[in-house]
Amino acid sequence: MQKLFIVLCLSVLTLGLCGCGSAQSSDTAADKEQKMAAFQRVSSDEAAKMMAAESGYLILDVRTPAEFAGGHIPNAINVPNESIQTTPPKELPDKAQRIFVYCRSGARSQQAAQKLANMGYTNIVEMGGIKDWHGDVVK
Repeated sequence: MQKLFIVLCLSVLTLGLCGCGSAQSSDTAADKEQKMAAFQRVSSDEAAKMMAAESGYLILDVRTPAEFAGGHIPNAINVPNESIQTTPPKELPDKAQRIFVYCRSGARSQQAAQKLANMGYTNIVEMGGIKDWHGDVVK
């Protein structure tokens, strides 16, 4: 009986120690992506609804100047993704201001949004590409 008690105590102790040391994260891939991203991703239609309901935001087109000249969302400013590095762009002085970011298809806007988030911008909305935009376009 005493041996059974000792084995039982050792088993409980071993399980307790293993349980403490082997905690695993239950984050899904989407959770990890969102934590890394630190910006909000929405469709262009959702972005249009947000813009209609808000004011004081910026629309940031991160395509090349030639692409921008070929057509852009009204009131957008152009800061090419390639020019966004580690120093905050002078065109974006307020790191807390809502900034809607787009490109042609969504790849560069995600890159730019991540770079801005890494610099401390806290209100970034990545809205994909102008190819999916159903609103007005200035040409």
